[in-house]
Amino acid sequence: MSPQIVVDSAEDANRLAHTSTLISPRFYTTDFAAMNRIDVSSVRKEWDQMMSEYEGDNNHDHFQRPPEFASEIHDMDPALKQEFLDFLVSSLTSEFSGQILYNEIRKQVDNPDIKQLMSFMARDESRHAGFINQSLRDYGLAVDLGNLKKTKAYTYFKPKYIFYATYLSEKIGYARYITIYRQLERNPDQRFHPIFKWFERWCNDEFRHGESFALIMRANPKLLSGLNVYWIRFFLVAVYATMYVRDHTRPELHIALGLDPAQYDYTVFRITTEITKQVFPISLDTDHPSFRAGLERLHLLSDRIAAAKKQGGVFGLLKQGVWATAAVATFARLYFFPVKHHALPQQIRMVPAW
Repeated sequence: MSPQIVVDSAEDANRLAHTSTLISPRFYTTDFAAMNRIDVSSVRKEWDQMMSEYEGDNNHDHFQRPPEFASEIHDMDPALKQEFLDFLVSSLTSEFSGQILYNEIRKQVDNPDIKQLMSFMARDESRHAGFINQSLRDYGLAVDLGNLKKTKAYTYFKPKYIFYATYLSEKIGYARYITIYRQLERNPDQRFHPIFKWFERWCNDEFRHGESFALIMRANPKLLSGLNVYWIRFFLVAVYATMYVRDHTRPELHIALGLDPAQYDYTVFRITTEITKQVFPISLDTDHPSFRAGLERLHLLSDRIAAAKKQGGVFGLLKQGVWATAAVATFARLYFFPVKHHALPQQIRMVPAW
C-alpha cells in the first residue's frame, strides 16, 4: 500500500500534513496545571547534568546546509519520490508537533525545571522541522507551518499519556534514524538524498529528549506501577503497531535504502526495547513468531481497509467495517500477548551507543 495522497504541489504537501489517520502524526495539548506540579527533585543530580548538556547545545551548528547540499539532490523514480516525500512530510509534522507541544507547555508553566526543559526541546524540534521543510522547499513543496499550527486538529492527552507516548516516540525516533544512518554508512551508494547524512547527530537530540521524559517518570514512580503498567503496555503496542503498518506503506523507500521493511522494524524494536528498560517495567516480545504474525495481520488488514475506502459505496463501507473490526480484534490479541518483566536499573540515564 503506497501513500494515499500524491504530492505534486505545495497544496498536496500541506493537505498531507493536515491529514489525520490512525498512523499519521498528531498535534497534542495537555493539562498544563498538572505539568506545572511535576517534581524532579529525587533525580536532581541526573537532571542537572542533562540540563547542562542541553545548554551546551552540541548541535547548535549542525542543521546548516552546506553549498553542495543542493547539488547532491538527484532525480528519483516517481514511486520512490512519492514515498520519500510522504516520509518527509510525516517527519516534519511529527517534529513540528513536538515543537508546538513543548513550546506551549513552556508558556503555560512556572515550574523552573519544566520551563527550562521545554524551552530546550522546543528549540531542538524547531531546528529539525525547519531542516526538513528546507528539503521540501527544494521540490517547491514547503509546508506552511504557521497555518498548520492554527488549523490542524489537536488531541488532548493527560500528562502521563504524553510521557509514555512522547518518550516512546523520541526513543523510537532515535532507533529509526540511527538504523538508517548505520545502513547507509555501510552502503553509501544507497544514500539517494543528502538529508540522511545528518541523521546521526540529529537522532542524538531525539535520544536526549527521551532521557528527559525517562527522568520525569522515574522521579514519579507511581507512573510506572499499578494500573499504569497497563497504559504503558497499550502505548508500546500502539506505537510499534503504528510503525509497522506505516513503514509497509513505503516499500520503494526501504528498497532504495537497502532495507526490508519488516526486518528494519524488528531491528528498531530491539533497540527501542533495550533502551526502554531504563524506565518501563515491561517490554514486548517482538521476536516471538505469534507477535510478528499479529503485526503482519494488522498490515494486511490496513491494506484491505484502504482498498475498501477506495472502492466506496455501500459495499466499500461494509468492507471497511468488517476489516476495521478484525483490526481491533488483532490489536487486542497483541495487547494481551505475554510481556517480559524486568527490574529498573539504579542509574536512569543511558548513552546513545547504537
